[in-house]
Amino acid sequence: MPGTLYVVATPIGNLEDITYRAVRTLREVDLIACEDTRHTRILLDHYGISKPTVSYHEHNEAARAVELAAKLAAGANVALVSDAGVPLVSDPGYRLVTAAIQNGIRIVPIPGPSALLTALAAAGLATDEFHFGGFLPAKSGQRVRALEALKSEEATLVFYEAPHRIVQALQDVEQTLGPRTVVVARELTKIHEEFLRGTAAEVRAILESRVGVKGELTLLIGKAEGPVADDTPLEEAVEACVRRGASRMDAVKEVARLRGLTKREVYRRILR
Repeated sequence: MPGTLYVVATPIGNLEDITYRAVRTLREVDLIACEDTRHTRILLDHYGISKPTVSYHEHNEAARAVELAAKLAAGANVALVSDAGVPLVSDPGYRLVTAAIQNGIRIVPIPGPSALLTALAAAGLATDEFHFGGFLPAKSGQRVRALEALKSEEATLVFYEAPHRIVQALQDVEQTLGPRTVVVARELTKIHEEFLRGTAAEVRAILESRVGVKGELTLLIGKAEGPVADDTPLEEAVEACVRRGASRMDAVKEVARLRGLTKREVYRRILR
């Protein structure tokens, strides 16, 4: 009789976020397929789980999927986990799941933590509709084209992003999508968890002021909005942006966009 493939969500940071069902499943299976066995071993040791593990990552996924499907067909129960969150969501696992389906093997998802949903829940952006785009392209030109294609998307946009690319990504967001509200969620559920909120220019200015950006990042972009009605004097609005970390030039640009004015008009009114 064939075994069962369990797709198990694991903590995205805080080890206490795993479910009782996930712990029980990991204790009962015959084998645990891990994105990084060393990383998963920390979790398993924390809960006293001593089951054998095998690596399953993007570099060996094709061959390992065949091996694991054969073990499942022979009766073994296998748990698939990623380093953090729900497997297959911007992580390896698709080939194994499809191989299991093709071989008539039962697949049981064990739900749990997800950086995507955790960030969305606390970002303060619209949640009635959202578009998850995985990781944005690494190269600026391709990233801009990807963002251009989503300009008319009437939903909150959510992406994962690497810390060494986030500043350039925010610059591309500013250039392509304009003055939308942006949230960068960093180190979710960990000690240094933080949410940076503002326009792309404002959040970029905060990150640029730091020595470096570290940690896991989720980038959320609000729905497109028209010019904001605001009676705050222009000089005060510009100074407020500067206090939030933007340069004076970026602050003027941002206020101009929010008010539906040109930068020249903002400068002219401030000087007047």
